[in-house]
Amino acid sequence: MASKKYIFLLGFLLLLSGASFAQIGGSGSVYDSSVIPAKRMPQQNEFWNSQYNFPAKPRNMWEIGASIGMFTVSGDVAVTPFTFPNFAVHVRKAFGYIFSLRLQYLNATGKGQNWLVSENYSKNPAFATRYNAPIRIAGNPDRTVGTLDPTGARPYDVVYYNYKTHTQDLGLQGIVTLNNIRFHKQKTGIVIYGGGGIGATWYRTMVNALDPAGNSYAPLFSAVYAAHGAGVHENRKDIRKALKAGMDKTYETRADNQGDRRPKLGDNTLKPSGTVLAGVAIRLGKRINLAIEDRWTFIKDDVLDGQRWQEQAAGDPVLTRDFDSYNYASIGLNVNLGGKSVEPLWWLNPLDYAYDELKNHRNVKIPKNDCPDADGDGVCDHLDREPNTPADCPVDTHGVTKDTDGDGVPDCKDKQLITPTECQPVDADGVGKCPEPDCCKNPAPLPVACVCDYPSLAFRGNSSALSADNKAMLATVAAKLKTRPDCMITLNGYPEASKASQANCQKRLDAAKMYLVEKEGISADRITTNCEVGGGDKNTVDVKCN
Repeated sequence: MASKKYIFLLGFLLLLSGASFAQIGGSGSVYDSSVIPAKRMPQQNEFWNSQYNFPAKPRNMWEIGASIGMFTVSGDVAVTPFTFPNFAVHVRKAFGYIFSLRLQYLNATGKGQNWLVSENYSKNPAFATRYNAPIRIAGNPDRTVGTLDPTGARPYDVVYYNYKTHTQDLGLQGIVTLNNIRFHKQKTGIVIYGGGGIGATWYRTMVNALDPAGNSYAPLFSAVYAAHGAGVHENRKDIRKALKAGMDKTYETRADNQGDRRPKLGDNTLKPSGTVLAGVAIRLGKRINLAIEDRWTFIKDDVLDGQRWQEQAAGDPVLTRDFDSYNYASIGLNVNLGGKSVEPLWWLNPLDYAYDELKNHRNVKIPKNDCPDADGDGVCDHLDREPNTPADCPVDTHGVTKDTDGDGVPDCKDKQLITPTECQPVDADGVGKCPEPDCCKNPAPLPVACVCDYPSLAFRGNSSALSADNKAMLATVAAKLKTRPDCMITLNGYPEASKASQANCQKRLDAAKMYLVEKEGISADRITTNCEVGGGDKNTVDVKCN
């Protein structure tokens, strides 16, 4: 019968989870307004308008779940661990990505059967009125009086404690998720959690003290005791087997429950309880997961197993000082319910939005352009060193009109863009007048020092290709070097501090050097290159003599 109940429960949960999958709605991102409750929309609007850094918390699903498991009592009587039916149901709601509350109901049955014999049961009402308990003589704890058994060996009966308890509880538990905040992965398929809570436990404990005819088990207990003695660890299996063979399963006698001293719920003893728990949930889908959990519950009562008296070698029994507790180790299925909602927050990583924003920059604020440029050369007035640049004249980064050959005439008006130094000064159009060669009549002596008035090369953007103007200027440099075979030059670039800028600088220097070597026939050992960070304009290459 119990197995049919579990099959029906499992089928119901699977049907429910299948129906829930059809309700999956929006994406659940921080930009999906369908999952934001109306009361949190003002915060969400501020977030969308870049007036507040944090998006509103989305509406998240409720979880309902059911589990079956093993129920054991920790008390004074040895337990029988596998008892059924034991089940629990719960409803759970997240209040943040870490913390959630769960309301859980447990219905369980626990059993116990001692394999050690007991003699001091005179104050246990379940056995004292049905068995011939020993009578202690005051002043002489070693002497007892009572009716002799048929063998004349003992003046009183022995018993083997046993019980069956039907325990129920209802508790509110706070649960903390331990691993959903992840730095290197968006989601996890396994959630580890722990928690604790308070609640109420009500139980009814019964004892199997009489046989089917209503008589005590004294003959059976005496026979087991005679066959196995007081009991040792090695033969406990045989003792339990003999007891099971001779006893029925009625549990007809009410166990010790301390009478009216305890609060009652119907015919059950009612006690407050506290719970600690730990578990792991395995994600099977957006709407369903499998949970394996262990839960330990503590109650301030010592008769959950029907026994509160401690055995003594002689004298009356004394009360034990320890309280009983019980454990529920379970496996269960949990289903998430909700329409326009995200998954329960303990399945989501709160860093997901932060990493997404770092990568995609959806909320980047573009500053207002407050950069007047009176002459329209592309350089702000407060940085412009030439505030009245003529129209359509290219400028450098400082707003100064470019003059490639340094003849004093800007490139935009220079009709001879590259004027050799020996042909300067130039006229108003930038055209120079070169002197007639007089090498044959009056050869001029070679200068002692190398000529160092070389032009600079200009590049655009991140290009490393040589323009026609650059090639013309390099031809001028080559001509000068050919007149002085003993002179050497250095090509200087001025990159920014980044590796990309330095690499681009070296490409430009290599291109200029390769042109002088391959096109102009200058020996490579006469040319060195140097990239100097911050030494000048990053788009300019200077030619200097050594």
